[in-house]
Amino acid sequence: MFSAATTMKALRLTREPEGLTPAISLTTLPIPKAIPGYAVVRIHYSAINPSDRLNSKGLFPHTTFPIIPGRDFSGVVVAGSPNKIGMEVYGTSGGTLGFSVDGPHAEYCLLPENGLVRKPKQLSFLQAATVGVPYTAAFLCLRRARMTENDVVLVLGATGAVGSAAVQLSKALKCKQVISAFRGVDADIDLTADPNLTTVQKLTNGKGVDVVVDTVGNLDLMKSAVNQLAHRGRYTWISAPRNGASTELNFDVFQGYRQEIELIGCNTASYTFEDVATDLTKLGELFDKGEMTAKADGDFDTISLEEAVEKGYKSNNSQKHQKQIVIHIGPEH
Repeated sequence: MFSAATTMKALRLTREPEGLTPAISLTTLPIPKAIPGYAVVRIHYSAINPSDRLNSKGLFPHTTFPIIPGRDFSGVVVAGSPNKIGMEVYGTSGGTLGFSVDGPHAEYCLLPENGLVRKPKQLSFLQAATVGVPYTAAFLCLRRARMTENDVVLVLGATGAVGSAAVQLSKALKCKQVISAFRGVDADIDLTADPNLTTVQKLTNGKGVDVVVDTVGNLDLMKSAVNQLAHRGRYTWISAPRNGASTELNFDVFQGYRQEIELIGCNTASYTFEDVATDLTKLGELFDKGEMTAKADGDFDTISLEEAVEKGYKSNNSQKHQKQIVIHIGPEH
C-alpha cells in the first residue's frame, strides 16, 4: 500500500530568528519511516482548527520550530506493525501533533500505534477529520465536570464547533436536560435578548444548572453563568479573551463556598495523542450507534495542500459564520 515515493508535500511552520512571527509555507520533505511502536499514516483529510491558526501566529509557547502543523486527521495506515496495515484511522493529539511533533497537514504522518483509533464506519473520511478537537474538547469538559444522568447542562456558544459537540454529547450520555445558549431566536436562551441568563431560572424551576460548558470566553457572560449554577454546580471553560483584553474575573468567594461550586479550566493541549484515544474510541461508538451525527460532507470547504496557506491559514474564516476549512490531502473516495 505504501507509495514508492520518498518525499511528500507538507505545510511547515518556521520561525527564525526566535521571537518573530512564524512563517508558513508549502514544502517538500522526506516521508517519515516507520519505527518500533509507530506507524506511518497516509493522511486523507485534515481539518484546520482555530488553534492551528493561533499556532501559526506563534501564540503557543510550547511549540517547537520548524514543525508541520495540524491536529485533526483521517487516513489509512500504510507502514508499521502488520496488524495495523490498512487500518482506517481518525484522531487528534491534544498538545503534541503540530506543537512538539510533526502534525497531519502533510501527505504522511508518523503516529504512535498505541494511540491509533479506527475511523467510525458511519463517518466519511472527511467527516472523521473534523471530529478531533471539537468533540474531545467537549468530552473533556463533561468528564471533568463529572456529568451524570441527573444533571442539567448549560452550553454557552452552542452553535460553535465545540458547543454543538457538547450539546450532542450531553444528550448521548443521557443527561437530564441540555440548555443551549447563543445569539439567535432558535436558542433555548438567546444571548442577545438575555445576556444575564435569567431564563435559566424558568427553565430549571428555580434550581439552576448543574454543569456549564463555556466555549465563548466572555467574562461578562461567564460571571452571569456562574450566578446560575445550582448547589454544587460545576463550571467548565475552554476559552478566554484575547488580543490584550482583560482576563481577570471578579468572583464572589462568599457565594462560591456557600454554593460549593467548582470552576474547572479545560485545556486539550495538556493531553497527548495516546491520552485522547480512549475518548475517540467512545465517540466512534456513539457515531456508529447513531446517537451522534456529524455535519454532511457538503457542509465543509475542502481545499488542497497547495491552497492551504492562503485559503486556510491566512483567510479570515470563522467557524461561527462560515464553513470549516478541511485540507483534502489523500486520494478521492
